Amino acid sequence: MSAGESTALRTLRFGHSPDADDAYMFYGFHAGQATIAGCRVEHVLEDIQSLNRRALERADLEITAVSAHAYASLAGRYAVLACGASLGMGYGPVVVAREPRELSSLVGARVAIPGALTTAALLLAIECPGSVPVEVMFDRIPAAVLAGEVEAGVIIHESQLTYRDEGLTKVVDFGELWRDRDGLPVPLGLDVVRRDLGPELMRAVSTGFRASIQAALEHEDEALRYALRFGRGLDLEQGGRFVHMYVNELTLDLGEIGRRALERLYAQAVEAGRLAAAPRLEII
Repeated sequence: MSAGESTALRTLRFGHSPDADDAYMFYGFHAGQATIAGCRVEHVLEDIQSLNRRALERADLEITAVSAHAYASLAGRYAVLACGASLGMGYGPVVVAREPRELSSLVGARVAIPGALTTAALLLAIECPGSVPVEVMFDRIPAAVLAGEVEAGVIIHESQLTYRDEGLTKVVDFGELWRDRDGLPVPLGLDVVRRDLGPELMRAVSTGFRASIQAALEHEDEALRYALRFGRGLDLEQGGRFVHMYVNELTLDLGEIGRRALERLYAQAVEAGRLAAAPRLEII
């Protein structure tokens, strides 16, 4: 491709968190095995709470990962991509403490959350509304619990696999709770596309991103090696396990199960007084 052709490409910025599962999904774009016609995809790395805030306050990223919780305030500007969602069937954010205890014992207790707009924070508010949320950067939550800065914490990302080794104990896994009570995966993160790109380009984004995820699944070893650059200490076995907790058949296509899980989350949030109304779900 000539320099003139290169500069003619439209740049689409894709915000995602610096985590192994998000990086794995981006592999096809990274390796040149997936494209969006006429566009160059540039990834922007920020933690999920920062991406939530950025989407709410600036909406400058054409495509971005956001928490399912934050999307309730973003539906007017962004549509949900059918691919790229993180849903956990039987696993999700975990409330941890220094010693065994019941979730109900956290009423009035300080509980670390990885950001007010995260789905982890929303799940805590729904299931234990009397707890006192304390915002802590996600990767510091285990240490904050261990140090007694908070009585418990809601952990996400790699800590879901390593918290026992760090000396913490599980209070509740929200993914297990949803599976056993609701028979649904818990919806955590979404990838969304800005509506002002127009229907044709929005569909092209969805098609291209699905191809990126499919390329990762078809080139597992290479994709995992790339993803583990963002794995924060996970070895290959742990990394593969973590990635495929959140990259599965529902990641390629939310489908009816994914839509039902999102509708259930928003209905619970409205019932708990955490949302005024459920957002309109347009899935591209």
